[in-house]
Amino acid sequence: MNPGAWAAEHRRLGYSAAYVPSIDSDMSLIQEYVRAAQAADLLWAEVGAWSNPLSTDASERRKALDLCCQRLELAEKMGACCCVNIAGSRGPKWDGPNPANLTEETFDLLVQVVRQIIDAVKPTRTFYTLETMPWIFPDSPDSYLRLIQAVDRQAFAVHLDPVNMINCPARAYDTAGFLRECFAKLGPYIRSCHAKDIQFTQHLTLHLDECRPGTGLLDYPTYLRELAQLSADVPLMLEHLPNPQEYELAAQYVRRCARQVEVVLR
Repeated sequence: MNPGAWAAEHRRLGYSAAYVPSIDSDMSLIQEYVRAAQAADLLWAEVGAWSNPLSTDASERRKALDLCCQRLELAEKMGACCCVNIAGSRGPKWDGPNPANLTEETFDLLVQVVRQIIDAVKPTRTFYTLETMPWIFPDSPDSYLRLIQAVDRQAFAVHLDPVNMINCPARAYDTAGFLRECFAKLGPYIRSCHAKDIQFTQHLTLHLDECRPGTGLLDYPTYLRELAQLSADVPLMLEHLPNPQEYELAAQYVRRCARQVEVVLR
């Protein structure tokens, strides 16, 4: 699909923000997408840098760092809200759990990695962010605040995926309270958000499963009210759904909740 048709399809579906496609080195194509997005009044939400810069394998770690820098550079060129990755993992699976993930040694390493990426690119129009996760830093609003303070770079900000931090019954049973905590503590730093949902099953010992917005426990009216209070234009992006029909159902639910709480979606 060419950039013009791509932008038109986003607008036909009622979206006002878009993920940046994988177009790292083609400046001509980048400019075409930028012009198409501007013409359609589309906000560039985020550039994904999905990789493992905390890998214990030196070669994989170097490749991940290079990719993060390249993708942050792309976000800067396109004026995207942010470049987003997860912290990475110290285990064999790039985004998987590992006992070392939540140690102080890993926290210190993560601080060094984020500084290295930001200092290499020196962005002024965008931000490097880490998507919140259930078993990797940052896994709570407080751990994200601690990370922001430790990294100490203006170009480091927050990517909020509240579902990824709902990793216990206390949070699952009070998603409204948890969402309010997230926005109270992280609101000034949030640059992009993900929209999904979570189900709490009755299988022992504990099972939490991601699902389509509207089919789980996440309090979307609270999510949208809190998001609407931010001063910045922060996109809310659907993800991880298996087909266009599921995306349409998810979008319908989010828009219905917005009308319910009188939040205007751009």
